[in-house]
Amino acid sequence: MTNQEKTSVTVETTIKAPVEKVWQLWTSPEHITKWNSASEDWHTPKAENDLRTGGKFMSRMEARDGSMGFDFNGVYDEVKPNELIAYSMEDGRKVKVTFSGNGSETKVTETFDAENSNPVEMQRGGWQAILDNFKKYTEAN
Repeated sequence: MTNQEKTSVTVETTIKAPVEKVWQLWTSPEHITKWNSASEDWHTPKAENDLRTGGKFMSRMEARDGSMGFDFNGVYDEVKPNELIAYSMEDGRKVKVTFSGNGSETKVTETFDAENSNPVEMQRGGWQAILDNFKKYTEAN
């Protein structure tokens, strides 16, 4: 595989909540800081979100012990409220998140371009863990 070829990875979950609530908790910085981590030893102390086509977002992700951290940044390519968020990360990789509401349940499907530094299964596991954490947070609030 050449560096130009992208591997797409998809993670998904079904949340017991209407799409309007799922959308609100997914996109509001005050909620993002509460669910955006793959494990208990990481957190997101700060989030910013300009949710519109061409708008930017930033989530500061850090280890709770302060040993490491990074800014997860991107620009929105397309936003359809309660349906779709598509964005480009700083390194040019693309992400698409779809929200499929069905009454009191919402299916969230996230497809992202894998990066070349870490094994694809490790990346899938990390993104799925964050999505699972979102599901847990949303269903509890």
